[in-house]
Amino acid sequence: MSENRRQIIAANWKMNLTVGQGKKLVNHILEEKDLPCDLVFAPPFTHLSEIKKSITDRDKVFLAAQNCHHESNGAYTGEISTVMLEDMGVQMVIVGHSERRQLFGDTGKWINQKIKACLSRNLQPIFCFGEKLDQREQNQHFETVRKQLNEGLSNLSEAQIQDVIFAYEPVWAIGTGHTATPGQAEEMHQFVRKEISSTSTDQVARSVPILYGGSVKPANASELLHCPNIDGALVGGASLKAKDFLAIVEAVV
Repeated sequence: MSENRRQIIAANWKMNLTVGQGKKLVNHILEEKDLPCDLVFAPPFTHLSEIKKSITDRDKVFLAAQNCHHESNGAYTGEISTVMLEDMGVQMVIVGHSERRQLFGDTGKWINQKIKACLSRNLQPIFCFGEKLDQREQNQHFETVRKQLNEGLSNLSEAQIQDVIFAYEPVWAIGTGHTATPGQAEEMHQFVRKEISSTSTDQVARSVPILYGGSVKPANASELLHCPNIDGALVGGASLKAKDFLAIVEAVV
């Protein structure tokens, strides 16, 4: 992990925990006073207001939503806009997570619109992308990620790309217990940085944080987080237990 780039450990709770359980978890984690990196909590929408209260006045701790709609308002039952999220004190939004792509049909075009919607409201998008198992087995993983990057970053300015947090999440390693080896993860992160460079500039590519997501846990965190082009982690299951999450945070050092 580069000392020159922002280091981030993000907790994606997905559809887990009650509000009370979430507050207890955050309070336990934040008993650790000296944080070696930025922390991001992405609870369900129903928890955002209460979790915001728990992290207020803490440096290096940020609130994220797990998704958003690209329109600011309208007849979109069950959706939530960036205007609403900003009003609640949210600072970041996860966009393009593989579960949104697979289960809810989020397309590259929608993801691009969501990224633009976030940036228009001063919300930092955590832009997720990654290949499925068959795509890697057929040696299509680089082309798959290139396509997703091109779609997500379409018509974004250099300044806008600079404000994006990137997150490589091989679909075959999410919630499966399988993890990309440090070599596989570093290889893809290096590739992503080159692609960002071709879309914007070398300076932007060198400066933006690229997180790894896919069954990150205490046992593998250190070797992943010390790869030169990996700047943190987007953590799923292990973010639901304070001990495990803190062990991942401590692996940053």
